[in-house]
Amino acid sequence: MLSPNYNIAPARLPTDRGVVRILVNQARERILARSHTGPKQNDWRDQLRDAFRRPAELLSFLELEDTAAASAVQTPFPMLVPRAFASRMRRGDSNDPLLRQVLPDPGELDSRPGYVSDPVGDHGSRQVRGLLHKYHGRALLITTGACAIHCRYCFRQNYPYGDEHLGRRLAPALDYIRTRSDISEVILSGGDPLMLDTERLQQLGDALGLIGHIRRLRIHTRLPVVLPDRIDESFCGWLHNLPWPVVVVIHANHPAEFDPSVDQAIQRLRNAGAHVLNQTVLLAGINDNEEILAELMERSFAAGVIPYYLHLLDKVSGAARFDSEPAVAGQLLERLRVRLPGYLVPRLVREEAGAPYKLPVL
Repeated sequence: MLSPNYNIAPARLPTDRGVVRILVNQARERILARSHTGPKQNDWRDQLRDAFRRPAELLSFLELEDTAAASAVQTPFPMLVPRAFASRMRRGDSNDPLLRQVLPDPGELDSRPGYVSDPVGDHGSRQVRGLLHKYHGRALLITTGACAIHCRYCFRQNYPYGDEHLGRRLAPALDYIRTRSDISEVILSGGDPLMLDTERLQQLGDALGLIGHIRRLRIHTRLPVVLPDRIDESFCGWLHNLPWPVVVVIHANHPAEFDPSVDQAIQRLRNAGAHVLNQTVLLAGINDNEEILAELMERSFAAGVIPYYLHLLDKVSGAARFDSEPAVAGQLLERLRVRLPGYLVPRLVREEAGAPYKLPVL
């Protein structure tokens, strides 16, 4: 403690007017910067709250005219686009491949033969609340109905999440897994499981850890791509401490979805011990092109991600504009096989309700 008689010289302020002017300007710039940054860039929850929810706002951000067509679409599947993802879209380009994945379209309201609300048979695979059991040895948990982005081709956009997601009622799903010793892999899905706080994931992981016949955990998520700051220190710590090998399957459809922030998120996943794979949906006018697909596979691998599946579109109601013919997909796959090493060529598959596995197309 300082003595009461201790003399402290007052801080000496700069007297040169030029120096003072520089310091004042620097202070003003810092204040202005703070006032325009919006939410903290490392807080994924704040970023989610700041996401685009109205087409007019997103189009204005991209310096595009709002034709009112997208805004007029009244659908129970509203637009949701994080700014981190929107920042990778090309300004002034209404055909940007990332924009087309998320912007509502009036065609979504059209009824088309063969396009249904449950194209992959999820409803018939529900065993207990929050659990789907389609394939031997694997159980899928619908952990939440929430996503960070609403892709317009999402095959679960009509899923009855209000009644059927896992929530905090874990017991029925855990009992189902516990009594079936053939289940060796649990898949966390949704919605997007990374929309849960890490504390909730910890509780779920701890409960699954008491089931001795589980050998692997798989996590299907789009957040490392659309909201990379979700892959934070607490999440990676949870991932690292899990008692099984962990496979994280991300979802990227176009090379423009990758940027340094995504690369860093993937590196954090790998540093935590996860095996990272990518699955892609073949989307007409977006990535049904040899050059784009080849670049996507190369870009994924450069980020540390192994190409896994190239899916034909699941024929969900309202998504017909994204569909590609299987013959076109087969030709693309053949060209990728010629062009790329085998480990960069994804498996071309389609999912069929009631099938015992995802069906190879070629």
